[in-house]
Amino acid sequence: MNIPARPWRRVPLLNVWADDLTQAELMDRLDADGGLVFTVNPDHLWHLQHDAAFVAAYRSADFITVDSHYVMAALRWQGQGVREKVTGSDFLPAFCRRHAANPAVRIFLLGAAPGVAERARQRLNARAGRELVVGALGPSMRFAEDAAEIDAAIEQVRASGATALFLGLGAPRQEIWLARHRHRLPGVRVLVGVGATLDYEAGAVARAPVWMRRLGLEWAYRVLSEPRRYARRYLRNSRFLWWMAQARAGQYRDPFPGIGPAPAAPAPATVSPSVPDRPGVPR
Repeated sequence: MNIPARPWRRVPLLNVWADDLTQAELMDRLDADGGLVFTVNPDHLWHLQHDAAFVAAYRSADFITVDSHYVMAALRWQGQGVREKVTGSDFLPAFCRRHAANPAVRIFLLGAAPGVAERARQRLNARAGRELVVGALGPSMRFAEDAAEIDAAIEQVRASGATALFLGLGAPRQEIWLARHRHRLPGVRVLVGVGATLDYEAGAVARAPVWMRRLGLEWAYRVLSEPRRYARRYLRNSRFLWWMAQARAGQYRDPFPGIGPAPAAPAPATVSPSVPDRPGVPR
């Protein structure tokens, strides 16, 4: 795999890469140029060994941050660590704080169960002291595969005037969706997959205490809180340690070596011509 060159350091991570940027540096880059941001963790690394569409989506990203103490440690073990862990659940509130008084930034929240994104919108706006979050939509469970619902959501985002979209569908759906449809949102400069972050911001799901997060034990809190949902997933995801060991020994083999960036989905004829489609965020 050839890692696209950028002015900052990029670290090989199995069949993708990690950008060595702090959260502050990432925000500076996004303010300047915009971009598509994914946050890699062991669950994503598992899917990246099994899902070709997910791999294509990841290779379309402008920025890949590390969202896991264990991935951070594995990279350091390989001698190619990154300086800072940047998670989706930390990035959204930090982004809102940074732009609370910036009228040029307008956020749309898409994802989570119906009503959750709207509650998150209200809470974030209360903290910002203005209508920083200009729209929120909790789609149906079939959203990612329903063309009509996708078209309606895209029109709603466009009509809102949002310049940043935070999508919480969970991996791999949110990353594939963003890579395929970013070209249909020309006014949206910043696009980020944030998983369960909208649930946290809405108060619908309690996040692990800060001390557990600092020790890298957020996964344990999730398993204890919802064992049926998370126990098997985290056991499965631990396989990334074996793949990282293979990479250190020079034995890892990319299961999708020929896959390039995800192609954009064709825009439907019903999209309003008043805002022309054009390629996504400049690099």
